[in-house]
Amino acid sequence: MTDRITVGVDGSPESRAALAWAGREAVRRGLPLRAVYAWQWSHHELLGGADRDEQARWARDMVEDAARTVTDRHPDLPVTTEALDGGAVDALLAEAAAAGTLVLGSRGHGTIVGFLLGSVAQQVIAEAPCPVVLVRAGDRAASEAGGREIVVGQQGGPDDSAAGLRFAFETAAARGAGVRAVRAWSLPPVFAYSPGSLKLLDEAGGLEPYEKKALAEALQPWRERFPDVPVTQHVEMGSAGQVLLSLADRAQLMVVGRRAHHSAVGARIGSVTHAVMHHASCPVAVVPHS
Repeated sequence: MTDRITVGVDGSPESRAALAWAGREAVRRGLPLRAVYAWQWSHHELLGGADRDEQARWARDMVEDAARTVTDRHPDLPVTTEALDGGAVDALLAEAAAAGTLVLGSRGHGTIVGFLLGSVAQQVIAEAPCPVVLVRAGDRAASEAGGREIVVGQQGGPDDSAAGLRFAFETAAARGAGVRAVRAWSLPPVFAYSPGSLKLLDEAGGLEPYEKKALAEALQPWRERFPDVPVTQHVEMGSAGQVLLSLADRAQLMVVGRRAHHSAVGARIGSVTHAVMHHASCPVAVVPHS
């Protein structure tokens, strides 16, 4: 894996927004950018009988033309392009294995309908070994202006969300932004806690103080590593998905963790991550757990 940022393009408005986002982020982080387009040869009348070589040339021209929109804005940014001959899922997962971050466009029609994620994007998100950022069509640099935060969800113990917290703090440091770390909690069913955990709750002074203490402990190493990043601790009662979505309008980027659940029908993403990546109004970074 390298620290480059890779973006998948296909000529759509969503992929153009993703490409613009990836270009800005690469400049901020001082990283190279790679733009790729996965295509497969097709013998179809609508293509005028074009052979494989001609379709390959069209694919190369498309990704190169798209990349020029970034190099025109950022002439000093190192940008490479490639048209990948093969299935989109396999091609993008191979790119993800060699990238620090993979960026994809995501169709969206408002927070009710949310992101219309195709099967390719969902499978890539579920299996990619690196963070995957989803960007809506119409996303603009203005949404990254001062005052907006990097919102990151935290759950479990200090190690459970470490990868997501690291990504959030690195992004905030590169942008000069603050981090809002969110931990949602709800009343547990009776007898849900073991005697040991009940003792910890008693020592903390109750459920909410316990959750605040757990969040503070998870944040401590990242506060020390990034002392110049302002941090807001946000502990709220409610479902994690609803709490995070209520903060999307104030976010430059929302960061959520991903622990894929494998079943007979393939990898499935957890319910909180699924809700956020489908309905958040801002770009979303899905970060696999370490």
